Amino acid sequence: MQLTDKVTLITGAGSGMGRATAELFAAQGATVIAVDLNESAAQGTLERIGGAAAGIARACDIADSRSVEQLFEEVARRWGRVDVLVNNAGVGQVPGDGLEHYQERLVRRQQQLAAGEEAVHTDMVVDLTDAGWQRVIDINLNGAFFCSREAVRLMIRAGVAGSIVNIASVSALTGEGPLSYCASKAALLGLTKCLARDLGPRGIRVNAICPGPTRTPMMQTIPEEWARSLEQAIPLGRMSEPEEIAKAALFLASGDGSCFTGQTLSASGGMYMI
Repeated sequence: MQLTDKVTLITGAGSGMGRATAELFAAQGATVIAVDLNESAAQGTLERIGGAAAGIARACDIADSRSVEQLFEEVARRWGRVDVLVNNAGVGQVPGDGLEHYQERLVRRQQQLAAGEEAVHTDMVVDLTDAGWQRVIDINLNGAFFCSREAVRLMIRAGVAGSIVNIASVSALTGEGPLSYCASKAALLGLTKCLARDLGPRGIRVNAICPGPTRTPMMQTIPEEWARSLEQAIPLGRMSEPEEIAKAALFLASGDGSCFTGQTLSASGGMYMI
């Protein structure tokens, strides 16, 4: 098993790609710290992977740096180290982001273009409030930074040549999607590269995955017409499954990806080709 005796912390582990990653990592021998804003969801994941024998489940708002510090303090007390961090937690829609207006205009625009009519503009920036922008940045970017900082501090203290895997999005590469989401995920790629250069001499690897449309609870919040158009734009003709993203994370986290750092895997069915 590729992660035997590895202490692995996964954020957003309560559902979707995070849950699939926790299940796969546990099956590969890892001790899993399943972290989610929703404690019952994190606990549900832990029960699926073997309960207390497999690790622990904890609630944490990763946008709060003190909460993240306390989480890693517990990890340090229990295990004295962390070997793998998967920054999976993310959000695509929050109050005040104007996404409902954008989605409505986007569907209407596609219908008008198909009919050869003059089309409305999406203008998503017009309806994006300060609070809507900030909350997405706080979770998707700041949360990944807070978790990475604490993980690296613990890796250095324990002398661990660990691995960090950041779950970004194909939206970071294409610019398609909600403005704050695209910006936060693109910034996450910059964070990945900078950390990889900085930490390479310590043997700590940092990589990113850019999933395309994937069958997760987040994907269920978008209009059906938009979802169909996304699938039509994928060369493989289908969305990815959470388990497929988990396998990419396993590759990067394990010894199989030992020469990878500062890299981005576009797990998008060919929606974006590097």
